[in-house]
Amino acid sequence: MNIVIFIYEVIVTSNFSNRTAVIALFYNYGAIPDLILSGQNLGSIFSSMFMHGGIAHLLGNMFFLHVFGDNLEDRFGHFKYLMLYLFWGVMAAFAHSIYAVATGQGDIPAIGASGAISGVLGAYLVFYPHAKIHTIIFAFFITTVRIPAIAYIPFWFIMQLVFAFIGQSGGVAYLAHIGGFIIGLGTAFGWKFFSNILIKQKQYPSQNYRRRSSLSSPPFSNDSSNRYDDRSKSINTDKLEKSFTPEIIIGDKFIDIIIEDRDTLSDTQIQANFDESINTLSVLIIDTNKRYDIPVSHPANTILHISNVSARNGIIRIRLDVN
Repeated sequence: MNIVIFIYEVIVTSNFSNRTAVIALFYNYGAIPDLILSGQNLGSIFSSMFMHGGIAHLLGNMFFLHVFGDNLEDRFGHFKYLMLYLFWGVMAAFAHSIYAVATGQGDIPAIGASGAISGVLGAYLVFYPHAKIHTIIFAFFITTVRIPAIAYIPFWFIMQLVFAFIGQSGGVAYLAHIGGFIIGLGTAFGWKFFSNILIKQKQYPSQNYRRRSSLSSPPFSNDSSNRYDDRSKSINTDKLEKSFTPEIIIGDKFIDIIIEDRDTLSDTQIQANFDESINTLSVLIIDTNKRYDIPVSHPANTILHISNVSARNGIIRIRLDVN
């Protein structure tokens, strides 16, 4: 939608060379703070979310959306993710409008997806704090490093606060970034809290898991004698259990298991097996010999089978279809 609407902008403004057309477009469909806070032209909040002022503006926003949005869409599903994205954009628009009116800039239209994408960043930080982000570093040379989201995203947010505080604008609505990010954080924390309550009510255990590290890679087997024995727990294993909490997401006809393992970058590193006899999903990380045994309860008279295994940025997602 962002790209299609940008193409429309380019056409009607002759690639932004027709100043009269640009002004008419932005003032008709951009979010003007004075009007927004007075309850007028509220539809412009949504139209402004999909407009951009140039190709660099569009590509920058779409790059961030691509990097951080896909994992959240996997978690929420397509429709819920879209609704949350729009909600974050609306809240970001109101945050910017309040600031703009207070600083005498209430007549300037705001456009761009960055407010909604800031909500994506906030939610991503809550759900995937240890996922590593490929980051380009410019110094005396150019290189890439993998920075954990828990370091990368807060640094980005602090920069928004600094730029807003010193009054650096350049046409950037920093309060929209800040507002969207905070709302995204709050939404994600609330989602996790209520999801845990619902899971407990449905008796889907998300805490009774075991993680096993071994010196060799044992083959998967339905023989329970090959499985981990509670009596052989070591102190190190207890520490691992406290530091790792897999998440179980319940859908209508599927169950998603989300595992954070920062060393896993590709699904080719993963072997997964679901043992129906003991309702346990076993996940083996081949390169590091880590093994996760996760109990997955499901309604009686149903059968679970693994339909998809994926890994990206240290996030493993295993989908079990319910038949």
